[in-house]
Amino acid sequence: QVQLVESGGGLVQPGGSLRLSCAASGSIFSGNVMAWYRQAPGKQRDFVARITSDHRTNYIEAVKGRFTISRDNAKNTVYLEMNSLKPEDTAVYYCSYLRGERYWGQGTQVTVSS
Repeated sequence: QVQLVESGGGLVQPGGSLRLSCAASGSIFSGNVMAWYRQAPGKQRDFVARITSDHRTNYIEAVKGRFTISRDNAKNTVYLEMNSLKPEDTAVYYCSYLRGERYWGQGTQVTVSS
């Protein structure tokens, strides 16, 4: 079992920044992939960014150049630095751990509004 705890969400004005964190605990193995997904109201949960244990990254086009995913393997923590936030980034952001099985965090709300 893997437990994931996200933090760092909140209310921010358009153009602002937030940094999300996700701490993993439990049966953590090397070679995993950690990722961020988001779910806006009334919509499905969508992939945002992923990072492998050797720090290779992928992003959706909508966040390239604005969001940066990173990880600290010693702390089993993944981060999502979000800059130049837009109202359409408003969603619940979920952390995911994948190695064989996928585990999800409880989510953290990000609201971008003036």
